[in-house]
Amino acid sequence: MIYKYYQQHIFPHILNQVMQVPSLMESRAELLKSIQGDVLEIGFGTGLNIPFYQAVDTLYALEPNADVFQLARERIFKAPFLVQHLQASAEKLPFADNSVDHVVSTWTMCSIANLDKALAEIRRVLKPTGTLHLVEHVEYHNNDTLKKLQNLLTPIQKIIADGCHLNRNIELLMLNAGFKFTQKSYYDAEGIPHIGRRMFFARAQKIAQEH
Repeated sequence: MIYKYYQQHIFPHILNQVMQVPSLMESRAELLKSIQGDVLEIGFGTGLNIPFYQAVDTLYALEPNADVFQLARERIFKAPFLVQHLQASAEKLPFADNSVDHVVSTWTMCSIANLDKALAEIRRVLKPTGTLHLVEHVEYHNNDTLKKLQNLLTPIQKIIADGCHLNRNIELLMLNAGFKFTQKSYYDAEGIPHIGRRMFFARAQKIAQEH
């Protein structure tokens, strides 16, 4: 009962504040400024990406947590484009095969329960020329101490942060899911605790299946 209250009434506000750290907002701006047309955003959250879309026609806002989505109402009202809420999971996207030009994920892949299935779904719905744009906090590859600490603290993090994993290797998971990168980089975000500071910024397309 207490945990459910926390999830519904406390965590959404914590999430809304934490995700507005200046370094993260700068990453959003860089990731989203060049995207045009229709966009599927995985893990829409509280709508923090809305101001950074420059030429979007329709934004399909996939957010399974209705309590989190409620905090996006004012941003949606001010949006200069149509925002359509999809209360669905990333593991089962309500789109046809090869139908989506752009998929966006900003700090969402850390908390998807079955990320392999979600990546397969993203790959399925993306057009052959479509692009997945993402930024995510990931495990440390070059710091054994922080990597061990991430592994140690992830079970606690999953409880207090709605399923968030500190220790996912997103690049490897995407390669295994059949994606190729057109852009990728790692950086440490300022204003974030060291345990979750390592970020992965990337754009990727699906590799064509051989017949």
